[in-house]
Amino acid sequence: MTIFDLLFILLFLTSVITLICVAVNAFRGRGAKALRTLRTYAICLAIYLAVVFAVALATPQRIIPLGEAHCFDDWCITVEHADHQANTYTVDLQLSSRAKRVTMRENGALVYLTDDQGRRFDPAPDPSAIPIDVQLQPGEAVETKRSFTVPNDAHGVGLVLAHQGFFCFPGCFIIGDDGNPLHKRTIVPLP
Repeated sequence: MTIFDLLFILLFLTSVITLICVAVNAFRGRGAKALRTLRTYAICLAIYLAVVFAVALATPQRIIPLGEAHCFDDWCITVEHADHQANTYTVDLQLSSRAKRVTMRENGALVYLTDDQGRRFDPAPDPSAIPIDVQLQPGEAVETKRSFTVPNDAHGVGLVLAHQGFFCFPGCFIIGDDGNPLHKRTIVPLP
């Protein structure tokens, strides 16, 4: 947990208390006070979100070497090996849990390949492959594979580790977090 995670928790709790106070003041007929409080809250929220988005845009892309784990809280993914033959990349992944007491999964986690032209290559469908969001017991690790087809002109290929959908919350609102959609995606360069 970083200082920015703690700041987000503090600001979230402050937001809840502030909005409750606004509602109570409005209910008691103190509309002017409720509006002043709401205006101050909106300004503070706008400043915080501007900082979150500015940091997301300014932060350089994180590059992880092959074999190093990338963790989202207690759930980790490691690109253990990559094999490239003709137009196909086969990537060996390890999914693991650092949790001590709870089962967990990483909803919305996904992997895809990208090249130096910014093109995206999704994995080939494989119903027998262990899903990326598999539920893991405390301390458990599982191995899975993904295969990708890329065109002949693809160079500088790397595996991107990301989240999709609404599963970026709360990371998309934490300063410097990979979960922000404006943040450059973490990548593992492939040989």
